[in-house]
Amino acid sequence: MRISPYAFRLLHCMRKVYWRIARPTTHGVKALIIHSADANRLLLVRHSYGDQSLWSLPGGGYKPARETPEQAARRECSEELGLKSEPVALVLEEHLTTNGGRQGHLKIVRLCAISDELSPNGEISEARWAAVDLADLPDNAPVSKWVYSALKAHARAR
Repeated sequence: MRISPYAFRLLHCMRKVYWRIARPTTHGVKALIIHSADANRLLLVRHSYGDQSLWSLPGGGYKPARETPEQAARRECSEELGLKSEPVALVLEEHLTTNGGRQGHLKIVRLCAISDELSPNGEISEARWAAVDLADLPDNAPVSKWVYSALKAHARAR
């Protein structure tokens, strides 16, 4: 079943209200996905909710009692993009975040794609492989701070 991008926007707004009231602690992952045939390319996405102009990393929430950050990153990439990745994954960074009334634990995980074929779901409005220096993005395209953070961590981990 394909969920409409409008449903994701509505859920995003409802979740923001919940966070302001309940102030839960969340756990999330962002996946730095390296291209299967070219280690100098990564996958960027635009979500169908929030700032839809922003190029970002795929990812989402997870429950630490149920899965590791590496497992969550692979699951999110499979769900959002239909993308399979190699079993080896590496947590590059960990961040404590506060946003919209919530405290979060964010892990940035590096994955290597098995293929470059993508099948985005309704959560993703656009996905593209880009150079790690981001030179092939359109001029003045806004890029998430997490992309820059992940790229710096990736360079350190090489």
